[in-house]
Amino acid sequence: MKPNIKVVPRYGESTRDRLYLPAIYQGLKITFKHLVGNVADSNAVETLEYPEEQPGDITDRYRGLHRLTHREDDTIACVACFMCATACPSNCIFIEATEREDGKDEKMPKRFAIDTLECVFCGYCVEACPCDAIRMDTGIFSLTGNSREDFVMEKDQLLSHKGVFGEEKSRARN
Repeated sequence: MKPNIKVVPRYGESTRDRLYLPAIYQGLKITFKHLVGNVADSNAVETLEYPEEQPGDITDRYRGLHRLTHREDDTIACVACFMCATACPSNCIFIEATEREDGKDEKMPKRFAIDTLECVFCGYCVEACPCDAIRMDTGIFSLTGNSREDFVMEKDQLLSHKGVFGEEKSRARN
């Protein structure tokens, strides 16, 4: 049986073609054309004076900053099952569990923290949560701080964030 092999011809036999000089020249030509156009008419360049002017093209599907949800009786919906931390590819979710006193579930998070500097905002934690306790629908798309500790969101901060798309309580059954 003869193998089915397709031979692809190699282009660029000359030294000029192998150095990619024509391609580099074309790229520089396009770059300088845009540079001259932008410098000549700087008013045509679209700018956004952030933070005074907020972007208007953020859709409902945008993954904003994380938040933790409450149940109907205003208790935390998280049961410290570690599913979100397990699903997280960047290992930026830290949970310490403690026993729950209200008798609703076996445990609850004593500490729930997300390091937003390490987070890649993939949404795997939201998909993995069986209790709908974590969401990324705050509409907050920028976070500023003066030190690394300012970017570690603790449980109290995550519970204080509100959702911008209406639904505040967990959809999971109580």
